[in-house]
Amino acid sequence: MTRAIARVAAVLALAAAACASGNREGRVEPESVETTDRAAEEYVKLVLALGTRDPDYVDAYYGPAQWREDVLAAPQGLPEIRARALAVIDRVAAVPSAAPEREARLRTDYLTAQLWALVARTRMLDGTTMSFDEESKALYDAVAPHHTEEHFERLRRELEPLLAGDGSLVERYERFRAEFAIPPDRLDAVFQKAIEACRERTARHIDLPDGESFEIEYVRDKPWSGYNWYQGGYRSLIQVNTDLPITIDRAIDLACHEGYPGHHVYNALLERHLLRERGWVEFSVYALFSPQSLIAEGTANFGIEVAFPGDERIAFERETLFPLAGLDPGAAERYYAVQERVEALDYAGNEAARKYLDRRIDRAAAVDYLMRYALMPRKRAEKRVDFFDKYRSYVINYNLGQDLVRGWVERNGGTPDDPERRWEVFEELLSSPRLPSGLVD
Repeated sequence: MTRAIARVAAVLALAAAACASGNREGRVEPESVETTDRAAEEYVKLVLALGTRDPDYVDAYYGPAQWREDVLAAPQGLPEIRARALAVIDRVAAVPSAAPEREARLRTDYLTAQLWALVARTRMLDGTTMSFDEESKALYDAVAPHHTEEHFERLRRELEPLLAGDGSLVERYERFRAEFAIPPDRLDAVFQKAIEACRERTARHIDLPDGESFEIEYVRDKPWSGYNWYQGGYRSLIQVNTDLPITIDRAIDLACHEGYPGHHVYNALLERHLLRERGWVEFSVYALFSPQSLIAEGTANFGIEVAFPGDERIAFERETLFPLAGLDPGAAERYYAVQERVEALDYAGNEAARKYLDRRIDRAAAVDYLMRYALMPRKRAEKRVDFFDKYRSYVINYNLGQDLVRGWVERNGGTPDDPERRWEVFEELLSSPRLPSGLVD
């Protein structure tokens, strides 16, 4: 695995050096475009091929139907898929230094990183064992920071005065959250109003494609709380899991994250700007276990605070969603004061996953860790470990992704005190083939 990571770094460095040298006229050479286009087509077919071996790998595909049919008609083994991917990586690395255009440089770097992640996934499916951090670097181009239990204990102590009462802290928090659960018979009305508000705020700043829309379904027995299944043609299917009680804050969270300006908008803008306008076929497929997911999840989470900055969210929920859900609007400030402290514990989920997947703790200990340090009640903690089992190091994409996206947006002028610029920079990220490592100084 160390050699594989080193080779990734070497190829990316070679691509960056080639891009930096550019040609003097600042033009992209036709032969370079043709080579990249062929590599992009091969990448799509490789993702589809791996999808026949890994049912979770292809999250969305809306390219030529014939490509999928060809892949299904001639299934390939993991070694063959891996060998083909390595050959494409070599071809992309050999492209002449023809990418002074910024997005062309981003494109070749994106293809290379996505292909290396595909290679890593084939090795995992073939039995290669990686540590949590090695896996996240290989698949998502990022490693989450480490936090000690002492760090989380300090944050827990800050919560104690806000959750007075009998029982453990997690029991007190569970009772507190139960007061803010949306009654099942009001769930759809609350979600529809949240979606309406998220879309209206997003449409003020982003020119959404004509005809974009999504459907919403309520499902059960899933390891996640919500999921966007992008269909292509600017349409999505969004599913909300109702296994566990849904608290009032999740309405805006899911409406923004899965819809506006999150996954639905992200996929629609990529389809419009990169697939349809530029003809970059690699954006007709979404490989779930790839660097693209950190950008997707990070922008979806950060999009919540872009759409509802500062106190605007509390004001909207107090005035609109709390009454619609039959909850006391006067409790909104207290609820979010507690939530802000609890959210500071979010990285405890990463630590639980790291320890569990590195086999330093077993399932029961992972559940206990989440209950103590992430303040998840037992059923929610068990559901989260189910997520670890299925999606493994994917968990870093939510919190680390959000932090990386926020940092990049703010360094490029999208600070909270300049909301117009914030939306501009955010939309630029939604519409470009950037990599997680490209969000770091």
